[in-house]
Amino acid sequence: MQVRGILTYKETTGEKQGRRLLAYLRDETGTIELTWFKGLTWVDKLLREGERYTAFGRLTFFLGKPQLTHPEIEAFNPNAVPNTLEPVYSTTEKLKARGLGGRPIGKLVQALLELVRPSDLPENLPEPILRKGVLMGRYEAYRGIHFPRNPRECSLALRRLKFEELFLAQVRLARVRSERHRLSRGVIFNEVGELFNTFYKEHLPFSLTGAQKRVLKEVRTDTASGHQMNRLLQGDVGSGKTIVALLAMLLAVDNGYQACLMAPTEILAQQHYRGLSDLLSALPVPIRILTGSTKTAERKEILRQLLAGDIRILVGTHALIEEVVQFRNLGLAIVDEQHRFGVAQRARLWKKAPIPPHVLVMTATPIPRTLAMTAYGDLDCSVMDELPPGRQPVLTVHRLDDQRSRVMEFIRGEIDKGRQVYVIFPLIEESEKLDYEDLMKGYENIKAYFPEPRYWISMVHGRQAPDVKETNMQRFVKGETHIMVSTTVIEVGVNVPNASVMVIESAEKFGLSQLHQLRGRVGRGAEKSYCVLMTGPKLSNDARERLRIMCATNSGFEIAEKDLELRGPGEIEGTRQSGTLNLKLADLVKDKAILDAARAFAEALIETDPELEAEEQQPLKHYLMSLQGKTPWSRIS
Repeated sequence: MQVRGILTYKETTGEKQGRRLLAYLRDETGTIELTWFKGLTWVDKLLREGERYTAFGRLTFFLGKPQLTHPEIEAFNPNAVPNTLEPVYSTTEKLKARGLGGRPIGKLVQALLELVRPSDLPENLPEPILRKGVLMGRYEAYRGIHFPRNPRECSLALRRLKFEELFLAQVRLARVRSERHRLSRGVIFNEVGELFNTFYKEHLPFSLTGAQKRVLKEVRTDTASGHQMNRLLQGDVGSGKTIVALLAMLLAVDNGYQACLMAPTEILAQQHYRGLSDLLSALPVPIRILTGSTKTAERKEILRQLLAGDIRILVGTHALIEEVVQFRNLGLAIVDEQHRFGVAQRARLWKKAPIPPHVLVMTATPIPRTLAMTAYGDLDCSVMDELPPGRQPVLTVHRLDDQRSRVMEFIRGEIDKGRQVYVIFPLIEESEKLDYEDLMKGYENIKAYFPEPRYWISMVHGRQAPDVKETNMQRFVKGETHIMVSTTVIEVGVNVPNASVMVIESAEKFGLSQLHQLRGRVGRGAEKSYCVLMTGPKLSNDARERLRIMCATNSGFEIAEKDLELRGPGEIEGTRQSGTLNLKLADLVKDKAILDAARAFAEALIETDPELEAEEQQPLKHYLMSLQGKTPWSRIS
């Protein structure tokens, strides 16, 4: 609220922490009280009784009287040009106490803009793009976004600056992709050999889906091109990424190269190793696993065989990127659940061979199209959106705590049919002790519903020793226990086709992507599977919406789009994996149309002039060169 009047009276009242400055503004309609609790000395010097002032702040009422608390105030200037739009600048209490509230900052910006000339803000977009995109000039946009003459000018200025931000990001990504396609060196897999063909024709456990065949063809084209493959493979949970990864590794081995697969956890690495070993049991392909728990003597032997070229496929965790791990001729590096590794960690795989190996990064966490276009625009992207034949969608329901006995009866019925059940509890680091107590209490409750020896229960959580955790996990995998009570350590990769029910306790504490990943642990066999989201009755609007979305769809890609809307995206070119993008104005969800236009212009430009040699591209080229000097994380898969 903005008010204007004569300052009729001011006084300082109270002692120590309770001191405050009161002032009263009066006009023909009445009097309003202004109150300050901080910066009293500075404000007191500013105010003079009998002078006219303009005050701006949030209107409240105290004892029935109108009041502005900590308003911004300035002497009334009758010669000032009235403006229908007022810029709002963020500030802090400390700055306000020094007289630098939003309006004083605005006056500083206005004074600075008066000193800025068009030559100080030269145009950085090519003239044809300005013309085709109907975009305001850069200098006019900066003036228009701070002090527009009308709402339309403000809107045009904002659109221009958002477009510039997104266009520059897309040009940088498109140039990286173009350089890799044109200039990078890559080992050549020029034949589809005996191992690949034998496995494909004789040992493939099921027919490939159309999506799997399409991705395999893309991998074969990339690896035969003579340029380094840098491909992102998105596949929803259960879409069969592992078979595609194995066939890609056989392609490397057939051409005389080694391959490695890096997983984020030891549990997942062990599962990959067992699964790949079983699939390759009839083929002469030496495969080993290397993790943090590998014994010293065995580790030394693996390192020796790896360097000698006797190991053709190596599966492992972060242990693969250690300096001592040296390959004889690494040709393909596959990273599973890539979002769980920092980009700096993934980059260390590149240094394992004189010619950087082909890179295939896989994720079962689908990435929204808008985010993939921006954050992963330098990668070639493959999408697997089909489930293997025979898989049924998981039925997801939301149940309240007072319906628990019905849920337990349903679980008992599934176990009587020979099925197995997961019960998942959240584990949040800030409250680990409390969550551990909740887990133990939940475990005891389930034991009361399902007493031994008729029912057997495994429990897995982060406080257990690795060997205990692995033993309990294996008992469930082998079908020796009926129920697995766990924290989210089983979120990724555990494969028990006989498990048909996933119960997620305190489901409101999980994000959409995590709920979808957990649900992906069931529905891996041919039987009908269920996911039960348990909560208390009190839910926030956001939590209620997340649960509604989970019950409405099984598509990870739809869920990813909704997750982007609810949570916001991660940083584009940084090592952070979540948070907000390093965009100052543009919003990937709200400004999707601007993003689409910016990407189309950027791709067309780089396709016709990848080195930005044309005369009209020089302002853009010089501006991009001025931005150099930061670590180019976007170049790393």
